[in-house]
Amino acid sequence: MATSQPQPQGPGMGHLPSVKEDGSRLAIHPADVRGRFTTRRYAVFAVLIAIYVALPLIHVGGRPSIHLDVVARRFYLFGNTYNAQDFWLVLFLLTTIGFGLFFLTAWLGRVWCGWACPQTVFLEGVYRRIERWIDGPRERRLRMAAGPWTAARVVRAVAKHGAYVAVSLFLAHVALSLFVSAQGLTGMVREGPLQHPVAFAWAMAVTGALYFNFAWFREQLCVVLCPYGRLQSAMQDRESLIIGYDLGRGEPRGRLQKAKAGGEASSRQGDCVDCRKCVLVCPTGIDIRNGLQMDCIACAQCVDACDEVMDKLGRPRGLVRYDSLNGLAGQGRRVSRPRLLVYGSMLLASVLALGVSLARRTPFEANLLRLQGTTYVLEGGTVRNQFDLHLVNKNPTESTFSLRVDSPVEASVVVPQREVKLSSLEGFRVPLFLTLERGQARPFTFYVEVTDEASGQVKRLEAHFLAPPGNGT
Repeated sequence: MATSQPQPQGPGMGHLPSVKEDGSRLAIHPADVRGRFTTRRYAVFAVLIAIYVALPLIHVGGRPSIHLDVVARRFYLFGNTYNAQDFWLVLFLLTTIGFGLFFLTAWLGRVWCGWACPQTVFLEGVYRRIERWIDGPRERRLRMAAGPWTAARVVRAVAKHGAYVAVSLFLAHVALSLFVSAQGLTGMVREGPLQHPVAFAWAMAVTGALYFNFAWFREQLCVVLCPYGRLQSAMQDRESLIIGYDLGRGEPRGRLQKAKAGGEASSRQGDCVDCRKCVLVCPTGIDIRNGLQMDCIACAQCVDACDEVMDKLGRPRGLVRYDSLNGLAGQGRRVSRPRLLVYGSMLLASVLALGVSLARRTPFEANLLRLQGTTYVLEGGTVRNQFDLHLVNKNPTESTFSLRVDSPVEASVVVPQREVKLSSLEGFRVPLFLTLERGQARPFTFYVEVTDEASGQVKRLEAHFLAPPGNGT
């Protein structure tokens, strides 16, 4: 006689946990949880926040590690300098990030959401910790939310939201320093907002957005706005790593006293004692026992909560665990598979394209253009061609460029400056004149070699000398 697969129980299958039946907001207050994954996540959060704060402060090659000077169209990244003409590299960067996200999701599921997404890092690593420090554990927060506004509650609310605003101001100014540099930001703060109204307006706008998001909107950004949760079903398969509930082991669930009762009923009792701790600690309020859900951000708080209960009951850990859908069904997990190989190949190709583009990028720009106007100048018995050589130093430091004209025809070559010294990302135009006797003038091709003394790289630019019709033909 065939037996049916046990089905998950409990509410929450038909509506968002953060929305009431009438459509109004239901604030989620996750319970505190401790465990191996929570400890590791907080360590990752601390490292990521430290990196974010340190990026504008640490200097590489005499410049901030990241300084995106949009106004001047100059960009400094980890000791390298870029300008607007390098924007094409962003294409390879975005494809690398995109294919990396595909590969990571197909392999490890939503580990990005639970461990490294800025929304999770700042919400769980900063704002919710402030809330716990000031308002206390979940039970106290629920009592305060349901109770009247007392003097103590007002003081706590002022302190909490004041801390939220202070943290939001700090994070907004760190973000601003990525565009104006930490030193520039310090000068702006000293001079006051009236001297820098645009920067001040941006700082206040970002502060307001951060405060609104982390003080109130919170998990709704992941559940309502972020498209990643909706796209995961297209990127994942039954072998992707998820956080799931072992249905076969846990069902039928029941209270602990039922599990202790003797007789036949006890032998049919699953390991889940329906304590709902996995629900209480979830930052999006879902019941992981209802199966894979878009709202799950793979934070593993339910894993730690369930493992703690299993430890107390003397039962094996892993009732809720990291596994694949096939693994949870008892079929084992296969890592190598076509989907992962395709995404991995696409990621490798994009990484190689980005690496080759960066490696072949020259540390300077040199463009040779004919001066606007006539194609040549007839002056007395001579023919003169006029050019404009535009140089841009893309080295992070000052560099000297030497110029040499390689012409197959003996001509009078005038270059006012054979050596040009330029600061980082400084541009300069050098005029160039080639003159021939009219009787000897004929069209030919010549070259201008530009050598970067710092790196030794040479650019050979091709140009064409033009002459009146009939000359040399």
